[in-house]
Amino acid sequence: MKGILLSGALSALFAFFATPLFIKFLTKKGYSQMIRDDGPTTHQLKRGTPTMGGIILIAATLIGYFISHLITAVPPTTSALLVLGLIIGLGAVGFTDDWIKVRKQRSLGLNSIQKLIGQAFVAGCFAFAGLKFPDKTGLSPISEYLSTVRDTSIKLAIGLVIVWVILMVLGSSNGVNLTDGLDGLATGAAVMVFTAFILIGVWEFGQSCAVAPGLKCYAVRDPLDLAVLAAALAGACGGFLWWNASPAKIFMGDVGSLAIGGALAGMAITLRTQLLLVVLGFLFVLITSSVIIQVAYFKISGGKRVFKMAPLQHHFELVGWGEVTIVIRFWIIASLGVAAGLGLFYAQWVVS
Repeated sequence: MKGILLSGALSALFAFFATPLFIKFLTKKGYSQMIRDDGPTTHQLKRGTPTMGGIILIAATLIGYFISHLITAVPPTTSALLVLGLIIGLGAVGFTDDWIKVRKQRSLGLNSIQKLIGQAFVAGCFAFAGLKFPDKTGLSPISEYLSTVRDTSIKLAIGLVIVWVILMVLGSSNGVNLTDGLDGLATGAAVMVFTAFILIGVWEFGQSCAVAPGLKCYAVRDPLDLAVLAAALAGACGGFLWWNASPAKIFMGDVGSLAIGGALAGMAITLRTQLLLVVLGFLFVLITSSVIIQVAYFKISGGKRVFKMAPLQHHFELVGWGEVTIVIRFWIIASLGVAAGLGLFYAQWVVS
């Protein structure tokens, strides 16, 4: 528990104090967000806001996690290191996208195919490595079994596991990327989900087969250390949110949104709560679904739209809602999803 508190506090403090310094650096270099001309007109006021703040998020997570381990003298675990590798890899893809935008002063960086290939490669490496490194009980960081709130009896072939992990990472990272369209929206929602993963990791450790063997025990490798990592991620997002909330002084950019989305998927996969992520991250699912619905209906209907604009948050902007109002109401939706997810997780343990 000490490691969790240290990890969260250190990452939050670093993000809080390092972000304004990074803002000054980015402003001096002229690395600002390019705004799409086809977006809501109110967004043109944000032109010139520094971007690539996700670098601070990743750095704060690494600092919080590793320094907490140095203080507690507990070695890092394979599961957490693999999730960190996933975060850094996806962050690198996002950084490349952001760098092209700021250097060439345009709103588009990598094209969609290039970005997907980069994300899929990183996710594939994470999946392949996660199936290796069994501990003394034979548990690997990633299970071969499909999981809901814990592993089910559905065993997948190795190739299918890798494909499934890639799809999860792609869906989660792009879902956060689509949500990151209003000041603080994605960051605040991510804090809630990472906090839920802290609780899940602690509970799985207390009820793990190594600590409390029995019919209800959880066969999860390194759940407590994954809770430490979740605390670092929650702290980093919380500290960054102070500067990212409306009116944002800095944007996380793709380097941040892809990394955070990958972290959500990585935590769900390694904690054996894969399908529960749909509920915990309901806001991200809702916003991603709005894009899918909009595109599909546009093609089927010959140019008609369901929403005034997708993703969903921009629809409400065009309806007339204020940005802060949308963010707060969407945070309420996110919190309900997290509450429902934790309820399902605990209910399964109670009734099993």
